[in-house]
Amino acid sequence: MNHFVRTLLSGFLLLLPVAITAVLVIWLGTYIFAYVRPGSVFGSTLTAIGLGFTGSTVVAYLIGLVVLIIFVYTLGLIVESGLRNQFSGFIDSSMRRIPVVRNVYDLTKRFVAIVDAKDADGLKGMRPVWCFFGGPGSAAALALLPSPEVIELDGVAYHAILVPSAPVPIGGGLLYVPAEWIKPADIGVEGLMSVYVSMGVSMPTRADLARRPALIAPAGPAAPAS
Repeated sequence: MNHFVRTLLSGFLLLLPVAITAVLVIWLGTYIFAYVRPGSVFGSTLTAIGLGFTGSTVVAYLIGLVVLIIFVYTLGLIVESGLRNQFSGFIDSSMRRIPVVRNVYDLTKRFVAIVDAKDADGLKGMRPVWCFFGGPGSAAALALLPSPEVIELDGVAYHAILVPSAPVPIGGGLLYVPAEWIKPADIGVEGLMSVYVSMGVSMPTRADLARRPALIAPAGPAAPAS
């Protein structure tokens, strides 16, 4: 009986990563489909594009989808042709002229840079950190530090950190925490993302957990509180 249980457990553990991967892919696919299906706002836009060619809403949606793919592919050709910096600069300058929207755009661009290996510049200002809520020895969370600069609130230096959500880390919460709560996490951005995507199944290495690095030094004088 023990041999049977051990054998069954071995097979279960072998398939567990595959099962978790399948669940995450299906969940993400369902999440995306809810926003791109024909009845959604995005899907209705695609259908409107195709209605000029046919009276069928299904065919119109497919035509709109093809038009979108051609458009995105054309943009890809522009990027690959060496005009990436010029085109990106034009979009950046346009988006950053719009109040409020520019802040959302900057944050979104930083997160997109995480999954774009070519865009190393987008990650230079961001680094994984441990945030100990209440100070060392208390509850900890893996987070991203967008900038080493601090802001002073009531005479206390604070860091702005981004705590991703799981299992889709393109989102989460922006928190301001005391600078003394923050310690560098030597796991890399990809390591941090893998922890959140796996919902904690993928863990930082024992060596990372054992490190006691110095507190992050601010890059300059604290910015005054607004």
